[in-house]
Amino acid sequence: MEPVTVGLIGTALMVLLAMIGVRIAYAAALVGTVGLVILTGDVASGLTAAGTVPYAKSVNYTLSVLPMFVLIGYLAYHAGMTTTSFEAAKRWLGWLPGGMAVATIVAVAAFSAVSGASTAAAAVFARVAIPEMLKVGYHRRLAAGVVAAGSTLDSLIPPSALLVIYAIIVEQSVGKLLLAGFVPGIISAIVYSAIVVMRCRMNPELGPPIRGYSWRQRFESLPGTAPIWIVIGLIFTAMLFGWATPTEAGALGAFSTLLFAWRNRMTGQEFKSALLDTARLTVMIFTIVWGVLIFVRFLGFARLPDAISAWVSGLDVSPLVVLLLIYLIYFVLGMFMDAIGMMLLTLPIVYPIVTDLGYDPIWFGIIVVKLCGIGLLTPPVGLCAFVVNGVRPDIPVGEVFRGIVPFVVADLVTLAILTAWPELVTFIVD
Repeated sequence: MEPVTVGLIGTALMVLLAMIGVRIAYAAALVGTVGLVILTGDVASGLTAAGTVPYAKSVNYTLSVLPMFVLIGYLAYHAGMTTTSFEAAKRWLGWLPGGMAVATIVAVAAFSAVSGASTAAAAVFARVAIPEMLKVGYHRRLAAGVVAAGSTLDSLIPPSALLVIYAIIVEQSVGKLLLAGFVPGIISAIVYSAIVVMRCRMNPELGPPIRGYSWRQRFESLPGTAPIWIVIGLIFTAMLFGWATPTEAGALGAFSTLLFAWRNRMTGQEFKSALLDTARLTVMIFTIVWGVLIFVRFLGFARLPDAISAWVSGLDVSPLVVLLLIYLIYFVLGMFMDAIGMMLLTLPIVYPIVTDLGYDPIWFGIIVVKLCGIGLLTPPVGLCAFVVNGVRPDIPVGEVFRGIVPFVVADLVTLAILTAWPELVTFIVD
């Protein structure tokens, strides 16, 4: 059997296992290992080829940025940054139609700049923002949907674990990708907010405006947000001007956030909880990376990425058509797979095609991460929706998904904007 045929069978089996609920890390490792044994023709050689991957990838210095970014998010929660950012946004934006939902989006965007995990943002703001919105009469579908959708901003706005993983897979600059995520993240937040205001203006019962805050009360809320802007400034300027590597900037951000958390009297138990939560999420990420990279090694042995790239390059269609088909593939896969597994599985095949067509790899990284963010919202997997439901079991997961629909439409609008004007992504790193 030809190696390419073995690669195609392995890929189909891998997708099938993922769709029936097998964890992506285990499905990928199993298929990859068996495939390597078949292609090498020897059990010992195949197991050796698979076994060297976890160590070879784990010693990559760039990966050390991941636990730093995750730790920043958990420490920021214990430092009270989520509560202060939401309170300030509520006082300044509550007067708009759906103002508290807009405030939630702005607060999540601010928190995303000191957090590296969308699921953590979803869990935090499900506790902080949803009760406040329900208290003043917001429809619970909108309240749950805006928290779930807003949390995906975490995947774009640095520090972002997904951008780091993309950079490692395709061997691009981590620093450039992190910097490139700022503007698309802000655009996404603006489009989300516009959707909320439009819907609540058409149907005020969805989210009534909140009035009564004086200018003095608004300005009094600003000092509490200072820690967020300080941490953002430290990370952004350190990377932008080359004063620190992404890992060093992450460590600096984690240390400064720890100081703010101690200043807000974080207890020893809370500190322990932040460390343990960071360790759990980091181990989960690394396990997925290890498993899928074994599968990627198998694809390399099968020469499948080269074969598919050559076939696509020979098609008599415009590059934009190919790009839109790639978008569609990610959209469908996002319904069944988690973001990290999806990136690790597809990029070895898709990335050569995109670069051969002349698209910028930094721009494409932002597009891929945005598509993965949509995958965090769409059923049946929709991880952020399930996180919101887990924190608020009184809101059925089906209602959360219905509340998310307008924000998926907003994401498609954002994708169209970034595709039409790629310089919105690349200008900051050119």
